[in-house]
Amino acid sequence: MSKAKIAISVENSLLKLVDSKVDGSVIRSRSQAIEYFLKKGLREQSVSAAVLLLRGEHQAFALKNIKGMPLIKQQIEFFSKHGIKTVYIVTQHTRNMNLLLNEISNAKINVEIIEKQSRGNADALKALREKITHSFIVMSGDTYNNFDLFKMIKKHAESEKLATMGLMTREKTSSYGTAILDGDLVVDFQEKPRHYSTNIVNAGIYIFNPEVFELFEDAVSLEKDLFPRLAKIKQLAGFFTYGEYVHVTG
Repeated sequence: MSKAKIAISVENSLLKLVDSKVDGSVIRSRSQAIEYFLKKGLREQSVSAAVLLLRGEHQAFALKNIKGMPLIKQQIEFFSKHGIKTVYIVTQHTRNMNLLLNEISNAKINVEIIEKQSRGNADALKALREKITHSFIVMSGDTYNNFDLFKMIKKHAESEKLATMGLMTREKTSSYGTAILDGDLVVDFQEKPRHYSTNIVNAGIYIFNPEVFELFEDAVSLEKDLFPRLAKIKQLAGFFTYGEYVHVTG
């Protein structure tokens, strides 16, 4: 990749901070340090889109009141307060569609419904492949999450992995996908396994880099196909949400 030479002016204190990051191995020069931290900062700021994967048969749950407000409004409000500008809802047409449209009609941010018949949630997510060019959030449409999403976005940028999975702990894990961690990396993921060796479970919210779509070709389910694949190649980071969580259909 070609590079351009530029001249910039920065404060001496900032330049000293940049120089302190040059370690001679990972970051070998001042130019590399500036480029590295510029890319890192831009990645943190570029998460502006979110996707809700809402199965048609679960639309009634999206209309259900959670803490005095329909779930779909809670989800959009959650994204809005964390800087998300556009929410894509991937779903199927049902008799509840007009009710769903009514609930999102006065949203503070752009909300777009995409109707797609799919075999699973990974298959449904493929509908966004041509629309998304930066890192993006994905959340299960039947879950209520409330935590500091900014921290998760920062963690994702720092990890430099293709994906970050929101995690939580549960005593009873039979209804969840379970994750085995090695430090911050998810090194094994199983969807509702018969035997449980961990109480760390999937919180139903993720951050992906757009390059992850290269692994989607034959994926039908995120939980059964994509996440085990990402864990195997060490491209799945874990982030404990430490917040409120409700599985509305559970």
